[in-house]
Amino acid sequence: QEHFGGLKGLTIAWIGDGNNVLQSFMTSAAKLGMHLRIATPRGFEPDLRITKITEQNSKEYGTKLLLTTDPLEAADSANVLVTDTWISMGQEEEKKERLKAFQGYQITMQTAKSAASNWTFLHCLPRKPEEVDDEVFYSPRSLVFQEAENRKWTI
Repeated sequence: QEHFGGLKGLTIAWIGDGNNVLQSFMTSAAKLGMHLRIATPRGFEPDLRITKITEQNSKEYGTKLLLTTDPLEAADSANVLVTDTWISMGQEEEKKERLKAFQGYQITMQTAKSAASNWTFLHCLPRKPEEVDDEVFYSPRSLVFQEAENRKWTI
């Protein structure tokens, strides 16, 4: 909202794990007028109950929802590219399996080529290089440090 001047009509592309951060986006995006495009590997989808609520919200608020396994499909025409850790606390023993499952999900400038011309990048930190490459993370399109500052005020 701070960057774009409003949220209504924006398209958010989540590329990564179907974790709690994604599920927060899912429960709020449609209510704020945002379209949501989600790419997760098979077996790492968000909670089915949250998905059903999100589908209902999308219908009610007239927004679009896409669930796919293709990161480039999710990124298509997106204003915001978002990811988060692929290995959350308590999942350390699954690291090898998860890194293998998430191959091809790293957000790169190649991913951004299919995004909207005004695309930005968000990550709630800390970030690992396999999730987003340095070129995107440190680019002028990256809003991760503003995002971190904004989170500070909510804590």
